[in-house]
Amino acid sequence: MPEESRGPRRVRVGIDTGGTFTDVVALDEASGEVVTTKTPSTPANPADGFMAGIAKVLDLLGLPPGDGGPLAAVSHGTTVATNQLLEGKVDRLGFLTTEGYGAMLEIARQSVPDGYGNSYFWVKPPRIVPRDLVQEVGGRLDHTGAEVRPFDEAGARRAARWFRDHGVDTLGVCFLHSYANDAHEERMRAVLAEEHPDAVVSVSSEVLREYREYERAMTTLVDAAVKPRLGRYVRTISERLAALAGREDVGAVPFYVMKSNGGVLSAEEVVHQPITTVLSGPAAGALGAALIARTAGFDKVLTCDGGGTSTDVSVVVDGEPTLTTEGSVGAFPSKIPMIDVVTVGAGGGSVAWLGPEGTLKVGPHSAGADPGPLCYATGGTDVTITDAHVVLGRIPPHLLGGEIPLDVAAARAGVEKLAGELGLSPEAAAAGVLEISAWNQANALREVTVKRGLDVRDFTLVTFGGSGSLLLCRLVDVLGLRRVLVPPDPGNVSAFGLLTVDVRNDVVQTHVALADDLDPATLRDAYAGLVARADEALAREGFAPEARVHHCTADLRYLGQAFEVRVGVPPPEDLDPAALDAVADAFHAAHRGLYGYDFAHDADQQVEWVNLRVSGIGPIRRPEIPSYEPAPQDPTPTGRREVCFDPAAGHVDTPVLRRTDLTPGTTVVGPAVIEEFGSTVPLHPGFSARVDAHRNLVVERVGRDA
Repeated sequence: MPEESRGPRRVRVGIDTGGTFTDVVALDEASGEVVTTKTPSTPANPADGFMAGIAKVLDLLGLPPGDGGPLAAVSHGTTVATNQLLEGKVDRLGFLTTEGYGAMLEIARQSVPDGYGNSYFWVKPPRIVPRDLVQEVGGRLDHTGAEVRPFDEAGARRAARWFRDHGVDTLGVCFLHSYANDAHEERMRAVLAEEHPDAVVSVSSEVLREYREYERAMTTLVDAAVKPRLGRYVRTISERLAALAGREDVGAVPFYVMKSNGGVLSAEEVVHQPITTVLSGPAAGALGAALIARTAGFDKVLTCDGGGTSTDVSVVVDGEPTLTTEGSVGAFPSKIPMIDVVTVGAGGGSVAWLGPEGTLKVGPHSAGADPGPLCYATGGTDVTITDAHVVLGRIPPHLLGGEIPLDVAAARAGVEKLAGELGLSPEAAAAGVLEISAWNQANALREVTVKRGLDVRDFTLVTFGGSGSLLLCRLVDVLGLRRVLVPPDPGNVSAFGLLTVDVRNDVVQTHVALADDLDPATLRDAYAGLVARADEALAREGFAPEARVHHCTADLRYLGQAFEVRVGVPPPEDLDPAALDAVADAFHAAHRGLYGYDFAHDADQQVEWVNLRVSGIGPIRRPEIPSYEPAPQDPTPTGRREVCFDPAAGHVDTPVLRRTDLTPGTTVVGPAVIEEFGSTVPLHPGFSARVDAHRNLVVERVGRDA
């Protein structure tokens, strides 16, 4: 997405598809005007909701219906790959591996969850590829990439024909030590192209050039599994965008897809590495919230993105979300770089239900957009978090500024039925649903902080998403937070984030060596090769050499450890003995920060390099977040509503304020309800909300030291 010169009506759009709503933000590059909107998602065909959102935002910009000509670029956060994996909808998949390693997926890591739980028996879940769809191919490389046994061409052709004859058209290839030498995998790819040309193929040396065969195999198979569906979806969107722009050529409108690593990639490129999109939507939200918080003066931030199906939380330190390569999607491990996001089933559509022991539970199952909560009156039969908010009066009897009316009576009837089963009043039952939801969110926030050696009280919480800010006052008390930041248009932060991210591609190469044995010249050559690979992708995206940025890192560990710590590395040309010593010092400091100790002064404990990494970045122009002079006013309510903040106190007469009426410097003291187009903030008694210079709400407990 190289930076373009300004011109009339050049519109960049960020569009994030969630479980319930599709969020859209558009930037007119000529005028700087930013508009936001939402439209219901269409789970049966997400492309329909996508195009409806595009049409709606263009209309808000005053462009005629069907006029997509001014579209300069569209960036998209999608859940197509994520939902396919979470729902376990993996079509028939085949696996090709080195002779003698056909049981790799069955053996896995021999891990048993939760020590067998409460049972003496544990049944191994089905593998992503059953054993009868695994084919072994002769040939062997050692850990340096040297050939031990030649590639078995005849055996490879037999395996390819077997998959063709049995109708297995999606295949993953992972040969032993192919991270060090891709020759055998490339030969297998060529054989498949000749013997089974209709097959969709992913090879591990292209997906993840990193050691640990099981994780590399699983990442490759997940990539293969989502490739057909994501490819169809991306092509459909590209065709419909071209038609909207009045062009026949697919790709006429530059179309980018958000990746899990915090960057975007063109649709043409992302179909070749679909695994990189598995946390597409949550990544955009974390990046958008990070930029908003950094502009507001906060660099230690927790993000809380509440949607219709789930809530996603992450950590931002020094203005950047933390990254991990130890993630998973559902039951499938994935070693690709991704923003470290923890997801909990606590979205607006999460269902309240009674466990076998008769206790109240909330989530992870969600009513989503279809059939939706009871108050949607679209066929839903279960009480959801949204229904509880409606019954307590914490959200208005409509959504999206009145576009979607809510059936309060249906929500109350459902909550009354649930309350009867629990022996509680409707208000107590609804409050119980929200209390459990708040604790689910709080536990997720503790997972990304307390369980990783961070004090949650040191962070500012940024809440966004349609439901992300509804429980913020309770989270302040549960976690002991100092403050919560609620951006303007919080329901569209993820879509806004899509306009702030750079084009980014990550490449990795395993290079296991003791720090004392490293040869700077060899390391320079290895990093130079990674930079060249990253540059190839940026060149295809249209970035000139002088516009490209490279970030080098490495995964290091103490000899004998099983897991690594990532640290920054100087550019290849600066790698000399002194620079390598500085990298080791950075590793000791990072290890101490993560685990509370290090072996910097222990001569017997050696440092080992494991993986070399390069991120190739093509910078884009970001929208500016405006700043305003303070102009405090005494806010005038737009109405009043009976709201229940505490079942013991019952409903109280509460002022309702329109957020767009609140000027910088204005302070609102609870109880109050602050409403805007896509989100609501119920401000409990004992809390205040101050409007800062960027029109963020800064929510704090009254009397608590900042």
